[in-house]
Amino acid sequence: MDISLVLIGLLGGLVTGISPCILPVLPVIFLSGGAQSARGDGGSASPSRWRPFLVIAGLVLSFTLVTLLGSVLLSLLGLPQDVLRWAGIIVLAVIGVGLIVPGVQHLLEKPFSRIPQKAVGVERNGFVLGFALGAVYVPCAGPVLAAITVAGATGRVGIDTVVLTVSFALGAAAPLLVFALAGRAVAERVKSFRRRQRGIRIAGGVAMLALAVGLVFDVPAALQRLVPDYTSTLQEQLAESDQVRDALDLGGLVNEQNKDLDKCSNGATELESCGTAPDIRGIDTWLNTPGGSGIDLAELRGQVVLVDFWAYSCINCQRSLPHVVAWDEAYRDLGLQVVGIHSPEYAFEKGTRNVAQGAAKFGIEYPVGLDNSLSTWTNYRNRYWPAHYLIDAEGVVRHVKFGEGGYATTEKLIRELLTDADPDVQLPEATDVADDTPEVGATTPESYLGLGKEVNFGGAEEYRSGTSSYRFPDDLARDTFALDGAWTLDFQGATPSGRDASIRLAFTATQEVRVVAGGTGTIRVRVDGSDAGSIEVAGAPDSSQILAVDGPTVGEIELTVPRGVTVYSFTFG
Repeated sequence: MDISLVLIGLLGGLVTGISPCILPVLPVIFLSGGAQSARGDGGSASPSRWRPFLVIAGLVLSFTLVTLLGSVLLSLLGLPQDVLRWAGIIVLAVIGVGLIVPGVQHLLEKPFSRIPQKAVGVERNGFVLGFALGAVYVPCAGPVLAAITVAGATGRVGIDTVVLTVSFALGAAAPLLVFALAGRAVAERVKSFRRRQRGIRIAGGVAMLALAVGLVFDVPAALQRLVPDYTSTLQEQLAESDQVRDALDLGGLVNEQNKDLDKCSNGATELESCGTAPDIRGIDTWLNTPGGSGIDLAELRGQVVLVDFWAYSCINCQRSLPHVVAWDEAYRDLGLQVVGIHSPEYAFEKGTRNVAQGAAKFGIEYPVGLDNSLSTWTNYRNRYWPAHYLIDAEGVVRHVKFGEGGYATTEKLIRELLTDADPDVQLPEATDVADDTPEVGATTPESYLGLGKEVNFGGAEEYRSGTSSYRFPDDLARDTFALDGAWTLDFQGATPSGRDASIRLAFTATQEVRVVAGGTGTIRVRVDGSDAGSIEVAGAPDSSQILAVDGPTVGEIELTVPRGVTVYSFTFG
């Protein structure tokens, strides 16, 4: 683990801890976390001097557990992400009432009656308060935490993810601890505060209730919209760092099988030696094998093997697959075995029927394993769609290529390994498949509509879970999209609610614009204000071409989407 990962987490948390969305929490921290621990002018109560630290410790622990385990649990149960938010609001309100009404506090503490009061006391200790507050604090986060949540939801919680989450929580809690200690200092220095400990307790409860009500009406979001660029730039920079991507894309899960893969440089022009190929493991179903039998790399010794990680709705994979299929057809009988590992980006990509249809669509006849649990992805420490791992006849990884492009080099190395395995082999001419890889920066980045990976939203509203109304902005920024009408957003995509709704996309493309959509209905298309036909959507989500262009093109597309159709992403070539 790189120490820079910890620093990124701390910095990301610090930025979140001073962002506008945390403002509603500050009165609770000031009064219940800090002022309530001040020493009064008398009375029997002896407030804990550790209370501010215990409140923050509870918040950090709760924040970490809810973020990691909560995401996994919601993913397993298929529950919306709002469940955590509403549970936190309810708990916060109940504890707030407990601070105001002693009888309610006693009821809350009754289940813990056999534990010493100092271990659970809401008034004196503060750990329970912090633990409850942490659940509410989870939605107040930027892209770093969003990435952590995605990792948890897809089962990618490794040591780096945990370290990043804990460091993020500590960074976010640091400004709150400072504020809590400031609250105690003020309470001890101002005489009226010292004489009114009971009043401070009640005020803290009122602040909690006010926070709960504010969360119901999205006050943090409203405050954040008042200063929209307050922390977003730095948050985005952190989210895009290589260290964070490596950790959250399962790049940090090193084991005895994959520890030497780092010896391969991405897209090297010459063969390298990167250790014995890791096993293919955890495959749900095999396609294109006799009787659905599995593939064991150890049984393929003597053959050159190309392991291709892909997902059927991934536009990058779709541009790569014609090359892989061509290599399979050209060299299958000469010692090359291609093995496709289908590792899903979306939940719908886990369906066997959907993958089988995708494989047939692209002419794939080689074996394809459904890696729905990302077990093989993890074992290869993979991070990209597509990704090619070229293995020689002795079972050693000799070349790795992440992403699109470099096809001529990969084929050259395939031919070298085939000749090494059989010096008498008669190879045909190299395949002739056009490389349609877009120039870096020449097109709009892939745009996701699901909350788990939302990218490039250019509307004025908050992009949030559940059903909300949206309006197109007067001026849509280049390479962004916006919504109009009532939409229901979830972790995977966006669905019109009640009636037809629209998406506007300001795009840059060199070859085409595509949309991944599923359900049943007809999407109407307008390009630069003119009618451009329609797209029929029927059945499992798939990628459809919206527009073909010849050379660099900028423009604006508007899609009218009917109820019953879910839109997942836009891709650009």
